[in-house]
Amino acid sequence: MFGKLLLNYMPGLQNLLAYDKSWLKHDVKAGLSVAAVALPVAIAYAELAGVGAIVGLYSCVLPMIAYALFGSSRQLIVGPDATTCAVIAAVVFPLSAGNPELHWQLTIIMTLMMGGWCLLASKFRLGELADLLSHPILTGLLNGVAVTIIVGQLGKVLGIKLDEAQVIEKIIALPGRLSDSHLLTVGISLFTLIILMAIKTYRSQWPAPLIAIVITTALVWVTSAQQYGIATIGGEGFQPGLPVVNWGAFQPGPMRDLVIPALNLALVSFVSLMLTARSFAAKNGYEINADAEFRALGIANIMSGLSQGFAISGADSRTAVNDSVGGKSQLVSVVAALIIGIVVVFFTQPLQYIPVSALGIVLMYASWSLIDLRGLWNLRRRNKQAFRLAFFTFGCVLIIGVIQGIGLAVLLGLLQFLRTVFRPSEHLLGTDDDGMIHSLGNTNDIKMVPGVLMYRFNSPLTYFNVAYFKRRVLNLVDGAALQPKWVVIDAVACFTYSDISVLATINELKRDLKGRQIKLILAGRKTELTRWFKESRPTMNDDDMILAPDLYLALRFIQSKESASEGESVGDTQPNTG
Repeated sequence: MFGKLLLNYMPGLQNLLAYDKSWLKHDVKAGLSVAAVALPVAIAYAELAGVGAIVGLYSCVLPMIAYALFGSSRQLIVGPDATTCAVIAAVVFPLSAGNPELHWQLTIIMTLMMGGWCLLASKFRLGELADLLSHPILTGLLNGVAVTIIVGQLGKVLGIKLDEAQVIEKIIALPGRLSDSHLLTVGISLFTLIILMAIKTYRSQWPAPLIAIVITTALVWVTSAQQYGIATIGGEGFQPGLPVVNWGAFQPGPMRDLVIPALNLALVSFVSLMLTARSFAAKNGYEINADAEFRALGIANIMSGLSQGFAISGADSRTAVNDSVGGKSQLVSVVAALIIGIVVVFFTQPLQYIPVSALGIVLMYASWSLIDLRGLWNLRRRNKQAFRLAFFTFGCVLIIGVIQGIGLAVLLGLLQFLRTVFRPSEHLLGTDDDGMIHSLGNTNDIKMVPGVLMYRFNSPLTYFNVAYFKRRVLNLVDGAALQPKWVVIDAVACFTYSDISVLATINELKRDLKGRQIKLILAGRKTELTRWFKESRPTMNDDDMILAPDLYLALRFIQSKESASEGESVGDTQPNTG
């Protein structure tokens, strides 16, 4: 019993227990490829997050194993991600005030908080929060984060100081400091970029970042380039061995400033993870459990925090590598984690020779793939509202920062949604020559049913839009060329739950229509509406409102009533032959 319950919480383990041995060759090969890509990227993202290079590797090993056990995606690889690292840096840098030990401590605490938020969201089955960040918001966010990362690395790849806090200030300050560029650092940067571009052009299946880092590190080691001013990880305080954070002098005061940013980070990371997981699940023909993914992301981040790492998310580039090499199961993550773990234990010493400028180019190269300004601009033709939201998010991230930009973008998205619910679109309905119901105005073949006004309100009715709904119905009735005898409402579209304010307003609408000698029909959801109105008014016994199962049966009911009425009228005019 306990084992079955445990497997329900660990879909990854469930898949591994049913492992097909024919997958082993593919999974080992994919694990090696993923590790080859993850190693340099994790080190580079550690620099972006403002912690030591080794911390980037800490953030891979246990989190990848945890996700392999608890995640429901067979292809997804978790690890350091550009967006999460940019968010961490934006939050922790001001709080740490230049203290690297405090910076690392706050990064770990924020990671643990993020994991806690994810577990809490999973407990309350909030997996559908993945839909809260819409595609336009994510488009603007990813473009903004990519530009932020690229601008933030310019100082490292040029060998100059850009201490300005925000992107715009860095861009303004850059031209005046180009003359201070360190030529050897620029040379290493260009050499790294040439390697990356050449491999992408001629051997795209090779792990370009790993090869570039290995070559430039070997070059620095052979030439002793550090003495000529080339900054390396070792030159910035790299410690051989396995460094451990010291908690003795930690003051818990700044923790309160991490709670809401950690919540924002959890939401952004989960949405990013779900987009990647869903796309590869659809490609490989299986389903993703959103709540299980929330739980897996939470556990993976808690494991990262406990192993002194920083926040992680779904890594789309490494997931793509996994899928392209033919990875079949979560065993790929286990193999990649073991390889990275071996590097952490036995091969930390060579990391001190990695040039900082080469890592900056790797980060800029990875971030460039996130930029899609053309796609952002194309939204203007396809959907102006989506374009405005995406461009607003993009601008906010650049001007006021990642966290504030995300918050404002989500707020604007919610306001746009509320505006849609407050004042939704609407349709008058009619029938074609075959009696099929369609919206008026689509073609000239759709005509109104004589004496009937059929209306669809394209939003759930609730207390803050039902008054508008009532006004629209009465305005349409009063504005009709010929006053209808019947008003038919498509109840499927707008009656989604019981709301006392809605039911009360419908009774008012029924009363107002009765004063105009018009009967009201609600078509659809007959069972629910009957129960809701009975609960609202138990003594209701009124024929002025009719509940029909659907629009077609409502029209049939009207036709039968009209035919019966015409028959009675004809009967009244016949002579009495009795």
